[in-house]
Parts: sequence; C-alpha cells; structure tokens
Amino acid sequence: AQEVVESGGGLVQTGGSLRLSCIASGFTFDDYAMAWFRQAPGKEREGVSCINWKGDHTIYADSVKGRFTVSRDNAENTLYLQMTSLKPEDTAMYYCAADTLELCWGRLMQSDYNVWGQGTQVTVSS
Repeated sequence: AQEVVESGGGLVQTGGSLRLSCIASGFTFDDYAMAWFRQAPGKEREGVSCINWKGDHTIYADSVKGRFTVSRDNAENTLYLQMTSLKPEDTAMYYCAADTLELCWGRLMQSDYNVWGQGTQVTVSS
C-alpha cells in the first residue's frame, strides 16, 4: 500500500527550530513531487512547500519563505522540512503528501496529491 509517515513534530519556543521527516513506501518515491501542508485548529488546510521529483525546484507559501527549507533524499525515500525562526502562528498539524505528477507546477493544491500521512503536530509557544 502507498503510505507516507511523518515524524519530528513537537513543542518548541518562538524562534526555535524543528526538522520534520516523512518516509514514503509502496510507490516509486522519486517519480513524484512531494509537499508539506498544515492545518491549524479552526482553519483550513494550507500548502506550505512543494519539491519536484529531482529535488532541484521548490516552492513555498509566502508565510514561510526564508524560514522553512524543503528537501528530499530519494535514496532513502524521505522528505524533510527544516523549520527555523518558528512563530506561534506556525502551530499546526503538518502533513506530508505525494503528488500525482513529478513537478509542482508552481502551486500548492490539495487536489494534486493522492497519498497523505496522518500528520505530526508542531506547537510553538510564545
């Protein structure tokens, strides 16, 4: 079965850092773009970042540009999200998702992704 499993969330103070990981299985990881989404309590799920199949093109939501870095290790079937300068408004459940195509196409739309993880909670205290 196609599966992605996130880890690395936790409680951190404002200004701190966290590194999220997502391990994929059941599909050819390096055939597809991958993305991170997040959902805060009472809010809709939003796109955070996408990385293409090769790892040489990325896009970010404006709210995280300059603070978050997405990367992937295709040999290890693993996606990462390095988060720095964290703010209370970054508090959310973070989800990893696999695209149906190899490119991000300059957008972060949930409908482009067909494999989703259960999420990992990130809480940033003020």
